[in-house]
Amino acid sequence: MKRILRLDTKKIIDAQPLFAKSQKKQEQDWQELEWITQAKHGSQVAFHHLYEKYHQQIYALCWRMLADKDSAEDVCQEVFVVLWQKIDNFRGDSKFSTWLHSVATNVVLGHLRKHKTWLQKIFSIEDQSDTTKEESVPMHDDSGLDALDKQIARLPERARIVFVLFAVEGYRHEEIAKMLKMAVGSSKSQYHRAKALLKQWLVEAEQEEFCHE
Repeated sequence: MKRILRLDTKKIIDAQPLFAKSQKKQEQDWQELEWITQAKHGSQVAFHHLYEKYHQQIYALCWRMLADKDSAEDVCQEVFVVLWQKIDNFRGDSKFSTWLHSVATNVVLGHLRKHKTWLQKIFSIEDQSDTTKEESVPMHDDSGLDALDKQIARLPERARIVFVLFAVEGYRHEEIAKMLKMAVGSSKSQYHRAKALLKQWLVEAEQEEFCHE
């Protein structure tokens, strides 16, 4: 399933001619396919190339879902251990990056289940009103993260995970509900809650920055 990034972000437009850009993209795709094929045959060098290409993306996904630097680093490494073990399962039916993000998402959710965090409590809280008292949000090491990522890390855990899965990873609410064993309506309400909080915090941060100028 194709994953779509729904967040509005500023994009840098490559001014190279379209043909040159397309040719470069084809070369990159061919090189990646070579690495995948070689990694399936046990090449650690080829696998390292895949790691170098994708580890920052996967770390960002882990950090956004876990909002904890140490946990994100550990789970990111676990993702690539799982990738090494399961790379033969990639059949090319989708883009490799899409498949890898799906693997990473499952590893993160497995980590949450294993450590008995939010997913353990979901059956007792998913039917409660969204007006219930907001969870306490700990501060985290956010050095090197952009403004939006810093605000995502502040979100309550339920809202943060749903927001990342829907807005960043492109899962539908029906898929999120199935993955997290919650009602579709709960997924939607947590997403809208996250959006409202992010909008509020970003406006406040902008105003604070303006006051200090």
